[in-house]
Amino acid sequence: MKPSSSAIPHIRIVGGGVAGLILATRLGHLMGGPGSARISLIDRSPTHVWKPMLHTFAAGTWNIYQQQVQFLVHAGSHHFKYIPGEMEGLDRDGRRIRLAPLQANGKTIAEARELDYDVLILATGSRANDFAIPGVAEHCHFIDSQREADAFNDRLRAHVGRSFLHGDEIRIAIGGGGATGVELAAELTRMVELAGGYGEADIRSRLRITLLESGPRILAAFPERVAASATEQLRGLGVDVRLGVKIVGADANGYRLESGERIEAELKVWAAGIRASEAVGDSGLERNRARQIVVAPNLQAKGDAAIFAVGDCSSLIPDGAERPLPSTAQVANQQALHLAKHLPSWVREGRPVPPFVFRDLGALVSLGEYNAFGTLGRFGFFPGGFVEGRFAQLSHAALYRRHQLALHGPSQAALLWMAERLNALTQPSIRIT
Repeated sequence: MKPSSSAIPHIRIVGGGVAGLILATRLGHLMGGPGSARISLIDRSPTHVWKPMLHTFAAGTWNIYQQQVQFLVHAGSHHFKYIPGEMEGLDRDGRRIRLAPLQANGKTIAEARELDYDVLILATGSRANDFAIPGVAEHCHFIDSQREADAFNDRLRAHVGRSFLHGDEIRIAIGGGGATGVELAAELTRMVELAGGYGEADIRSRLRITLLESGPRILAAFPERVAASATEQLRGLGVDVRLGVKIVGADANGYRLESGERIEAELKVWAAGIRASEAVGDSGLERNRARQIVVAPNLQAKGDAAIFAVGDCSSLIPDGAERPLPSTAQVANQQALHLAKHLPSWVREGRPVPPFVFRDLGALVSLGEYNAFGTLGRFGFFPGGFVEGRFAQLSHAALYRRHQLALHGPSQAALLWMAERLNALTQPSIRIT
């Protein structure tokens, strides 16, 4: 069944993360360029960054400006339209989405608007879940967007500067021992270590990082061997890894634990759990406890054939599985490529979109320049094998290179990599201004 009778259907993609931008890029070439559909991408930010790298931008160990993709420029090169805005509501009967007023630097640059659609693809992602714990939303940094990573880095550099001048300790507490919290802890250690090389003060000895996890181990989504190796490495770096502790409150000076103990820290990061965007409001779409949209095997939202959902904002339980697919960049990337392959024939000829089949390529966690650990997927010469060290680090880095390749093609991706290497020879290793 074709989704619309209009001559040139309009496909709206909401969210410019991993899945959204890949979809817009691929559909732009397959349908936008030939004129068989109009493709638009909606995102409140003018730029895209690869979300698994946000912790490096927060720590200042990667150049955020060199890694970002300008939506407007990318759209012009790939036959789709970029629309700045943030979705705040959905009218399924009228096939319209509502965009909130868009503000920048305290000024309104776009009023509230409504946009119609023939096909709607939701790729709005997710963010850490504060579980309504008192004080977390008010006093903690979240690292879920480029803006938030940049805000944290501004405060981090201020604390590092005070440590240079006055000898103050740098006290950081991270709530949540998932991949984001673990990787951030290692990256912060690396940042302060490198910063110490620019001055005479031994600020590395003044760094106090506490990683708080309510479960019995960090990296609950990873095999136990990966979690154990990462814990040992972090503790070797001086990170205080606390397991089985429950945070019950936060204030300007630290976290409060259920036991009554306080963890003093001027800088607090919240990286626990996930919660999907509330963009679809009370539209009636089926959602789970994390507010993710429940989708059918072909990625269509249950109950509405004109809406698809991919990536972190969606929930899909594969046949025979007990749990939904994990909210990872790997899943989002594969779902985007699946839709990009089959959506054109669904729109033009009404051919059904086949069920999505996830290929588990393994899981990796990187502790910056120190180490990396992970397991290989069910495919290849060493299925399910444990990997660590340089091979794991290169494998982790290759994930981002594959993302660049999917967005830019071989030639431009190679040029971007060369530019990074040249820039590394002339620029500081960390962000210092």
